[in-house]
Amino acid sequence: MSRTQPLRLLLLLPAILMGGCAEGAPPQADGAAGGAPAQASAGYGEMSVAELQGRMEGKDFPLINVHVPFEGDLPGTDDSIPFDQITAHLDRLPADKDATIVLYCRTGRMSIEAAEVLAGLGYTSVYNLTGGFLEWTAAGFPMAGG
Repeated sequence: MSRTQPLRLLLLLPAILMGGCAEGAPPQADGAAGGAPAQASAGYGEMSVAELQGRMEGKDFPLINVHVPFEGDLPGTDDSIPFDQITAHLDRLPADKDATIVLYCRTGRMSIEAAEVLAGLGYTSVYNLTGGFLEWTAAGFPMAGG
């Protein structure tokens, strides 16, 4: 080890430590401990497949498929609303804007768009299924139809 290496490490240490506290870093969900899903900066949250699976027993929220074209549903899906028509179908969502709503599509792109729209309309507990139904099936869980 050269004489300058310890000095370089000492100079980099504050930058490394401060990087973990960067403003705007999204909070991490603690699904294993039953914590809330991570809240995204756009006003909606991200929910992992494991978190969704854990919440399916005793489910008390609507699970909405927003994928276009329709390619099947996750078990327990309550409705299918095309992501680009979500505002035309607000009557099919809970009237309470603080109620939890979980959206999914194939990969997450369409459900993120729908979640951003709902968050912009004042919905406070909207979640996107991270990775969509591709992540769901990759984890070994079945689709309900398609």
